[in-house]
Amino acid sequence: MPTGKNKLKVVELFAGVGGFRLGLEGTKGARKPHHAYFETVWFNQWEPSTKRQHAHETYVKNFGPIDEFTNEDIAKVTSKVPDHDLLVGGFPCQDYSVARNLSSSAGLEGKKGVLWWSIYEILNTKGKKAPDYLMLENVDRLLVSPASRRGKDFAIILSSLIKLGYVVEWRVINAAEYGFPQRRKRTFILGYKKGSPVEKKFRKLSDPEKWLAKDGLVQQSFPAVLDGAVKTFNIDSDPVVVSKEFNLEKPHTSPFANAGVMVDGKVYTARVTPNYSGKFATLGDVLLPESEVPKEYYIDKEDLPRWVYLKGAKNEPRKGSDGYEFTYKEGSMSFPDSPTKASRTIITAEGGKTPSRFKHVVKTKKGYRRLTPIELERLCMFPDKHTEGHADARRAFFMGNALVVGVIDGLGKALIKLHQGKL
Repeated sequence: MPTGKNKLKVVELFAGVGGFRLGLEGTKGARKPHHAYFETVWFNQWEPSTKRQHAHETYVKNFGPIDEFTNEDIAKVTSKVPDHDLLVGGFPCQDYSVARNLSSSAGLEGKKGVLWWSIYEILNTKGKKAPDYLMLENVDRLLVSPASRRGKDFAIILSSLIKLGYVVEWRVINAAEYGFPQRRKRTFILGYKKGSPVEKKFRKLSDPEKWLAKDGLVQQSFPAVLDGAVKTFNIDSDPVVVSKEFNLEKPHTSPFANAGVMVDGKVYTARVTPNYSGKFATLGDVLLPESEVPKEYYIDKEDLPRWVYLKGAKNEPRKGSDGYEFTYKEGSMSFPDSPTKASRTIITAEGGKTPSRFKHVVKTKKGYRRLTPIELERLCMFPDKHTEGHADARRAFFMGNALVVGVIDGLGKALIKLHQGKL
């Protein structure tokens, strides 16, 4: 068992109900060798839209309180973050535009409430004590936002990390394409600070394209093959310049593919396709025996036509509130959801009896029914009853905001091996 000195100290931001921590540290009684090398020393979880902090309560219930944590707006507590080796978190996709702070020629001023700038402030304030590694998660559309100038938001993030001294690797991973039970596509961003063991290995290889195609951290757990040539271009190290000038010539096409590396301001990016031949988990694998499903999850016969309508294709005349008439078109969705495939992406509005186009429905011998909180937890690879103690709709909301734990498990395993020089 590694000692405290050999463990990577982790800070978890926007922690939710602890998906990153589960992926890195494992669960009680089911720890794997690489899980023993991570230790969470501080976390932050704060939900601005509710008085009761449900997610924070769930996190503490499952992991217990640690000496230092906060349940406050992260923008107000960046100075409280202790020294650490790995910063993790799933931050929201927002407008990351930034301007020059008038009070300081070297300062940056992002829009209030944009959480990327809280991450930047933590790293910038830490200076030489900034963490060696970053493991961040965002929606896949980050690479193509905003619509007015595709790729600008991600370019601002990369530019910020150039200033902070990080080599960056990213990949869009669809969990289901690597055998996990949910089709959940997310952008994962890995950062390696100058002088860290992984950054030194990257420099030693001195071939970013090879890192992208073969040797990179993501490739170790989620192998893929390049689907076309690697594209290269430069990004300015000043986020203000990037905010004003990036991708002005072809604003409707993002230069970022679904995988890439950025080193010293030069981007190497290419489209990749998964290269996985293992077992594929399905929605049917997570379903409870019908004897354990409460009656309230079954759809009443009188409500079924509404479910069928919402899930079906539409081509119908409609009238707006201003009297404008138009034709509304919409494709059909699978109804019921297939138990032989991975599930669709869980959304935050998954809970509740109200008919919905996007909620999952399965057909059983007893009739059509919605998914239970335990089944939603399993689709995100959380332990059963991890979110117990809250209303079912709240538990579904947690999973709609969560990530697939198995992806973090894989990235963590590769990080430890690269950090230790075993890859």
